[in-house]
Amino acid sequence: MGHSGIDTDVVIAGAGPTGLMLACELRLAGVDVVVVERLAERTGESRAGGIHSRTLEVLDQRGILDRFLAAGELQPVGHFSGLYLEFDESESRHPYPLMILQSAIERLLEERAAELGVRVLRSSEVRGVHQDEAGVTVELGTALTSPATLRARYLVGCDGGRSTVRKLAGFDFPGTAATMTALIGDVELPELTEDYIWVRRCAGGDFSAIAFEPGWFRVITSEYDRVVDRDEPVTFEQLRESLVRLAGTDYGMHSPRWVSRFNDAARQAAQYRQGRVLLAGDAAHIHFPAGGQGLNMGVQDAVNLGWKLASVVRGQAPESLLDSYHDERHPVGERVLDNTRAQSALARPGAQTDALREVFGSLMVFDDVNRYLRGMLTALDIRYPIDGDHPLVGRRVPDADLKTTGDATRVYELLHAGRPVLLDLGGGAEVAAAAAGWADRVDVVEARAEDDFWTVPAMGEIPAPTALLVRPDGHVAWAAADTPDTSALRGALTTWCGPAAQG
Repeated sequence: MGHSGIDTDVVIAGAGPTGLMLACELRLAGVDVVVVERLAERTGESRAGGIHSRTLEVLDQRGILDRFLAAGELQPVGHFSGLYLEFDESESRHPYPLMILQSAIERLLEERAAELGVRVLRSSEVRGVHQDEAGVTVELGTALTSPATLRARYLVGCDGGRSTVRKLAGFDFPGTAATMTALIGDVELPELTEDYIWVRRCAGGDFSAIAFEPGWFRVITSEYDRVVDRDEPVTFEQLRESLVRLAGTDYGMHSPRWVSRFNDAARQAAQYRQGRVLLAGDAAHIHFPAGGQGLNMGVQDAVNLGWKLASVVRGQAPESLLDSYHDERHPVGERVLDNTRAQSALARPGAQTDALREVFGSLMVFDDVNRYLRGMLTALDIRYPIDGDHPLVGRRVPDADLKTTGDATRVYELLHAGRPVLLDLGGGAEVAAAAAGWADRVDVVEARAEDDFWTVPAMGEIPAPTALLVRPDGHVAWAAADTPDTSALRGALTTWCGPAAQG
């Protein structure tokens, strides 16, 4: 492949959940994309173990949620550093986390990517990144051929916490160093008589053992003030010895399927974009995996970036639209890093932390505290910095029931195509007329809301709007409470969908 011409619109490094979701979003928008992956095949390692409410909504918005629900199990409990949280069914159609292993998530997303025509090049490791005004040249080392190159308009690093793309492109990655070491493994525990052990605190840390399938357990041990070089090989014997130190027994542990190590280092790319190179998922942010937020944040990064990158590649929106990706997602990453640092601190062993957990737990019985923590962990309360007076602007749109002239019966069914939607709920003919210049890229839908009030997390019930512009990621870019301000609507259309078509 040559250096001068463009081989593809976008190269994505990494075929994990973030990279595959981004590839699906780009293909849905008609953009040519190639995913390059260092590994020859999916590892099958269980890794992350769940999907939170907002990610379930995102999958619902694309019409693919059912396949994930069929592969997992809803779990009506959540926690903040092991302290139980309650959920509110009024906040979402999907209020409870779905217990599903990352291996299954990757399999389902890869199947979806194949349906959309995504090309995935495995055994292809990024070894060089060179960008210029016209594109990015990606040097690859492959197991099957001599080193090759791909030339693309943009490159997105979705290649994990040790991202090669991030390092080669020179992104700063500041943060805080590890203060503890955790080991995780999928093993058999024949001498464990309990169905599971939920975060048992010990003198040096804590451990847990949870059965994901009959016969084997996910074991996690966390030891504080014990930091291991991250490049030191991880062994089954280390996991066994750690469990013995904490629990006094290894429960007859044997037959490991997978063993790995993590810690509470927290780092975030100073910028998510440098020219034609962008970062998403763990390549952009690493943190203690408390509350299972990492995979979810990566998928939501992808859905925020995908439609914006597609609009720029297709020439419909200016390149400056990509700056909003950093502006919107970097603060979300900062907040997750902060709450996982807090959860790590709350998990430390010792009498002082035990007392702090007692106080913190007593506060969590108050609805406002529970709602705040729940909204943060599920990402249902995210509000992007978008101009507008209506309380829905910047927030994810509620999946309200609708009466339409078509087949759709609720808001999220209107987002299956991944296009912006101008939803007219009684705003008048001027709403559709104001959007005439964007008919090639915005779906205008007339409908009636079944309910007079919509529930918004962290706000409660608000009157249903008369009209609203919903971005492809499900966030509201403009809304009207009564008589629509069509001038503001046209401004929002221009900002998020590019200039109106001529003529």
